[in-house]
Amino acid sequence: MSRNTKSLIGGMTVLGITGIVCKLIGVLYSIPLTWAIGLDGQGIFQTVYPTYTLLLTISSAGLPVAVSRMVSQCLAKKDPHNAHHVFKVALMLLSALGVLSSLIMFIAAPLLSSKQPLAQPGFYVIAPCVTVVCILSAFRGFMQGQQNMVPTAVSQLIEQIGKVCLSLPLAYLGAQKSVADGAVGALLGITFVEAVALLYMMLVYTRKKKEFSALPQETSEKPQSASTLMMRLLRISIPITVSACIVPLATFIDSQMLVERLMAAGLTIEEASPLYGLFSGIIIRLINIPTALALSISMSLVPAISAAAALKSEKAVRDQSDFGLRFAFIIGFPCAVGMSLLSKNLLLFFYKGTLAGYAPIQGTSVTDIAAGLLAMQSLTVVLFTSVQATSAILQGVGKQRIPMYTLIAGVICKIILNYTLVALPGLNIHGAPIASLVCYFVSLVPNLLYCLKYAHMPFNFKGWLLRPALATACMGLVVILLQRLLPINHLTTLLEVAIGVIVYFGAAFLLKAIRKDDFSSLRGRKVS
Repeated sequence: MSRNTKSLIGGMTVLGITGIVCKLIGVLYSIPLTWAIGLDGQGIFQTVYPTYTLLLTISSAGLPVAVSRMVSQCLAKKDPHNAHHVFKVALMLLSALGVLSSLIMFIAAPLLSSKQPLAQPGFYVIAPCVTVVCILSAFRGFMQGQQNMVPTAVSQLIEQIGKVCLSLPLAYLGAQKSVADGAVGALLGITFVEAVALLYMMLVYTRKKKEFSALPQETSEKPQSASTLMMRLLRISIPITVSACIVPLATFIDSQMLVERLMAAGLTIEEASPLYGLFSGIIIRLINIPTALALSISMSLVPAISAAAALKSEKAVRDQSDFGLRFAFIIGFPCAVGMSLLSKNLLLFFYKGTLAGYAPIQGTSVTDIAAGLLAMQSLTVVLFTSVQATSAILQGVGKQRIPMYTLIAGVICKIILNYTLVALPGLNIHGAPIASLVCYFVSLVPNLLYCLKYAHMPFNFKGWLLRPALATACMGLVVILLQRLLPINHLTTLLEVAIGVIVYFGAAFLLKAIRKDDFSSLRGRKVS
């Protein structure tokens, strides 16, 4: 295995494990938060948080990827001076965008909270957080450009653990006064926690700065002007930012549409609202756990492929791209099938008390409805993971507009299908997972075709599809057998997950879906 590939698998593994831990903490965080501030407090919290997320996406989604790509290209050419100059320009740009976004949120708070006046203080306390995270993103992009994923992973852990240790206590203390103060406390805690994560990244940067400055300048290229670098950063980041905004905007449209379409299917408002809350608040939150692995693949692939492309090494681009796609399917297949088969077990493991509080809807228990939704929505994991990998490959070779267009096409299909399928009486909310499957399939097919073209690689049927699918089938048969033999409880769910993982990896090694040297880079890794 080449040194670059070892670095890639190491980065994917660090970010992947951290991502899953963070998503699990996020799921566990949401449960006591609801206990602390109640459903009314959650309503106030959710009035503020999506606006914060959207502004954050607009201001900082694409630039860190652009930074990591440009830094990795400079370092591949032995040009650390321009690499550091890219970081400084990006830091200035992200800081300005962050301040602007924070001011917009602060000034627009009365308007944004017009339908929920109690949410206005929440906008004020979370507004500075946009600036903090934008600056944090610049440091993360710089470290990722050096293919050092550990600082990003540690800062993500700080964010999630900090929510539990700081945001939850502030929410509880605020709730002693009122539910609105409880929501404000939770949002204030997030701002403090992001500041701590930024402080950590600044300390890492300070500690590594002397080491970076010692890198030899082996190219005669002159330092590029700030305006030139800024234009390059924007040219790369704008399509990525647009892509990142598409799904949040589609989710916003769904939030306005789905309840109305459920009522068109013959449900009452008392039945439609819980179904939408079930899908958006529980099912999607669980799906977000394995998708953290997809994000780890894409974050690691972009700088690795960019560096290979900068050196004009077609073989390195081809090898890195093949490796990334192989691992996308190796991760996506078992996560999708495993979550689908264990859908009811997982729901009862995390949300048994919450689901028990709902009355049956049209004669069907909410637990059974949720299990059906999760079983179908889980299948999107393998498609989403592959879309993320192909998008990262295309971004790495400078074709970042392609995944933007394909995702737009997929989301348009999703909106049309949600509008049509959810209104069918025999289908209602179960039309939403079907729309998601079509969305990612429509995005994946052209992405994959363009990856074959621009990464100059053949379609690896055995490595990408056949071997991971056979290993997943072995895992699935064992899980089905265990489900028939064991009752559903917390202990057996953990046991089924553990045995399923062991069987899958055993089968994957035997079938050569995973090779021994894939993990050789993990030995001796140092934590920064």
